Amino acid sequence: MNRIDFSPYRRTMVGFDRLFDMIENQGRANTGDKYPPFNIERRGQDAYRITLAVAGFKPADIDITAQANLLIVKGNKPEEASDGEFLHVGIAQRGFERRFELADYVRVDAADLADGLLIIDLVREVPEAMKPKKIAIGGNTLTVIDNSAGEDTVAA
Repeated sequence: MNRIDFSPYRRTMVGFDRLFDMIENQGRANTGDKYPPFNIERRGQDAYRITLAVAGFKPADIDITAQANLLIVKGNKPEEASDGEFLHVGIAQRGFERRFELADYVRVDAADLADGLLIIDLVREVPEAMKPKKIAIGGNTLTVIDNSAGEDTVAA
């Protein structure tokens, strides 16, 4: 197993311990089950989408829980009685649990299940108090920097 040594970064980057721990733990956790398959897509500067292939699951079978910096998607398929005898079972009928680490200020905006795909839309909303501000020298005026267009414009 390849292990990344973050000790040089830990010495020079103050306050990033949680980030490095999360990267190391994610590397250990990803060695297990790969069911159900999923995509993560960036749909804009502050918009993301997670798509999970959950064929055969109904909305009542899926539980989505958003906690602080963690999104948990669980699927529990109830046992169904069959009229016949299966000769081959290739469609997964087992339950699952997927965990996604979310960055600060990322929240779940919407979730939808259609055509066997569970779509979870995420949006990042930085609070006004956390946005960078220009400070005038010798004055008390603070203005929020508007970087949505990618240029340094100041909004009053």
